[in-house]
Amino acid sequence: MNKVYSIMLLFFLTVSAFVSCSKDGGSNNGGGGGGGSTLDCSAVTNKAFGADVNPIIQAFCNQAGCHASGSFNGPGAITNYNEVFTNRGAIRNAIASGRMPQTGTLTTAQKNSILCWIDSGAPNN
Repeated sequence: MNKVYSIMLLFFLTVSAFVSCSKDGGSNNGGGGGGGSTLDCSAVTNKAFGADVNPIIQAFCNQAGCHASGSFNGPGAITNYNEVFTNRGAIRNAIASGRMPQTGTLTTAQKNSILCWIDSGAPNN
């Protein structure tokens, strides 16, 4: 019987840990995609990598202890186009769900820039 209780406790702790890892409990109060909602990227004009997306990623993500050079957190370092492009799926999920960035909060416009850039094929523009 102890084995059954141990398994149930382990399951509960695993589920609790998974839910608590989200910065905001998994809700999508900020709008801009994720959480099952559809984002209309035709209205988003600031979705160029060089001018719009990369400055946001460098300001919020490319920090010591997060995703700077040499990082092994999550997808690892995201310091340049190739690293961001390679990890675009994980980045999209983290941004859309509100789990990232861990420090600070993106505006709806910043979230939309990143999400729409990824949704448009993540071009190096």
